[in-house]
Amino acid sequence: MNVERVYHTASTLANGYVLVAGGWDVSAELYNPLTDTWTNTGNMNIARIGHTASLLENEYVLVTGGMKNDAALNSAELYNPLTGIWTTTGNMNVARAAHTASILANGYVLVTGGVNTGATLSSAELYSPITGTWVTTGNMNVARAAHTVSILTNGYILVAGGWDGSAALNSAELYNPLTDTWTTTENMNTARYYHTASILANGYVLVAGGWDGSTELYNPTTGTWTMTGNMNVARRDHTASTLANEYVLVTGGFNNNGGYLNSAELYNPSTGTWIITANMTAGREFHTASTLANGSVLVTGGYGKFGMLNSAELY
Repeated sequence: MNVERVYHTASTLANGYVLVAGGWDVSAELYNPLTDTWTNTGNMNIARIGHTASLLENEYVLVTGGMKNDAALNSAELYNPLTGIWTTTGNMNVARAAHTASILANGYVLVTGGVNTGATLSSAELYSPITGTWVTTGNMNVARAAHTVSILTNGYILVAGGWDGSAALNSAELYNPLTDTWTTTENMNTARYYHTASILANGYVLVAGGWDGSTELYNPTTGTWTMTGNMNVARRDHTASTLANEYVLVTGGFNNNGGYLNSAELYNPSTGTWIITANMTAGREFHTASTLANGSVLVTGGYGKFGMLNSAELY
């Protein structure tokens, strides 16, 4: 990449390009998979880290919140892929970073939790792409940041784990878009944050890591969690990508023994086991991973042994 970045976002656009944005500054750039090159695109209006990026139905990218100078942001902006220009849109009602964002079936964007000046948030809000405005929705039952969010096949939104400001969480809850309400579901077997969550072909949700190597599966039909095979390496701040063969690729992250990890491994949903695959060139955490049209996975940036990274690699 042209710029070193960490805790940034990466969005695969309709044309197959990958847009990376932020990670300490306002810059953004595009990766062309056909030429394997990066080009700068328009700068965001506000520098941010720990934000979210969502690809809307109109192919614009909505970026929300994050932090600048250690202060949480309530601002949001839109990237137009045809012009390469960012424009501001309505501010969120609550400033937040380390939150999540999900596209609902009706095209709205649901933002949940996060942190604001040290306080962990239970609030959630909805963005309307038509009006460019935010409305608050029901609060989660538990305040959380650094959690995961998954869109289930039944349209419900599953939020799992996270950090409540003092401890890791094992709680999970479901958002019903039709009733605009949250209900608790069974707790995970292990408390975790800065973990990953991946939707499998059978509709189950695989959560992995978050300080240890444990992984577990959520069954949306029964609302229950069951443990599955442990990863070979304990990790947090990693990425997880579902491949065309239905395996889940986990890359990098951090652990207290191995530091910044360059290791990667694959989860086989048929056997519930993990196998080691080729190492990345660089150890990294808080990086991004994007699945390209050709099935390759593009990993970008992050933080490594010697600081922020501008390197990118393909699996």
